[in-house]
Amino acid sequence: MRPGDVEEGPYARAGGRLPGDPVPDPGLGDTPPPAPPAPAARRRWLSHDHALVRLLPPVLIAVAVVYDLVTPRYFTAGPLYTAAPLVAAPLYSRRGTLLTGLAVVAAVVGLQFGKGVAHYIDSVTELVTITTVAGLAVLVNSLVRRTDERLASAREIAEAAQRAVLPEPAERLGGFEIAACYEAAQADAFIGGDLYAVQDSPRGVRMIVGDVRGKGMGAVAAVAVVIGAFREAAEQETTLEAVAQRLERALAREGTRREGLDAFEGFTTAVLVELPHGDGVARVVNRGHPPPLLLDADGRLSALAARETALPLGMGELGVWPDRAEEVPFPGGATLLLYTDGVTEARNARGEFYDPAVRLAGRRFRRPGDLLDVVAEEVRRHSGGGMADDMALLAVRRPDHHEQ
Repeated sequence: MRPGDVEEGPYARAGGRLPGDPVPDPGLGDTPPPAPPAPAARRRWLSHDHALVRLLPPVLIAVAVVYDLVTPRYFTAGPLYTAAPLVAAPLYSRRGTLLTGLAVVAAVVGLQFGKGVAHYIDSVTELVTITTVAGLAVLVNSLVRRTDERLASAREIAEAAQRAVLPEPAERLGGFEIAACYEAAQADAFIGGDLYAVQDSPRGVRMIVGDVRGKGMGAVAAVAVVIGAFREAAEQETTLEAVAQRLERALAREGTRREGLDAFEGFTTAVLVELPHGDGVARVVNRGHPPPLLLDADGRLSALAARETALPLGMGELGVWPDRAEEVPFPGGATLLLYTDGVTEARNARGEFYDPAVRLAGRRFRRPGDLLDVVAEEVRRHSGGGMADDMALLAVRRPDHHEQ
């Protein structure tokens, strides 16, 4: 073990897996495979399918016209005419849907007069039916557009909530380079139970990455409580251990206001880090969270597993013992990666977990943002775009002396 390395326990050496879990396949390497990532390929297929579906209304009209022209006058393509505006309603604008309906009505009227059957009662009934369906299609289009507007408004509100609860940290803070990334497993969900925060303080730059138990608005409320308490404690408390205790008390107060299962089983796994100004060290307090990874400038990687196991935040009633911050070297050019279990619980088609310690060992990254881009892309690729849990990433790099 080289000087300054933290002794790794079985959990760290296993890359965060429990005994009996499948061993991940070897890393993807620094050279990406020629095949495009699954999510990008899926997006291209969806875009291609959407373009084909948009061609259906004119195709249906054309087929109906040809059918009417080549069949006897008492045969009708009414079902094809009625289908065209209904298909256009959720795909086209209001104007496009209206023009589709008008085109259908014009085609039917022209063919009826061309065949000399416009005065028959069956033809009149068919024209009234098609006209009614075309009008209903315009109404359906209006309802779809209104729903889309509401969804867009909901997305804007979600984005605003994310910026308020999980603001992007400054790229440079206290002399360190910082990058953060959050990806929700659920499509169009911008914030969930994972969290991160960075705060400069008189004792150094302090940061937290955590994962709140549960989903939905209850988890979002707990995230807001944890981050609010962390920012206040990081500024006021003299030690990292005291910051953890402040978070414990904040979650205990929050638990008294909850009902049902959350009142008894609400907890948050978290890892807290303090980077003192001017010292080449990092102090870590781990409360039941996946261990941070330390990547040296030469590509060597160390998993900073806690020497003593501690319960997650919010479970203080089950046992009381003092938090102990562990100090490790954090030299110039090194990068510290904090992440949630959405990274380590990502599985591929064979059921194998993604192991960041295995994938990142021996690799070098000039900026923390580059590291997060690689991890996020590899997790998406490993899981085929179907992530099972949200993923929060936070990376901080100490520049070399000649870079400062």
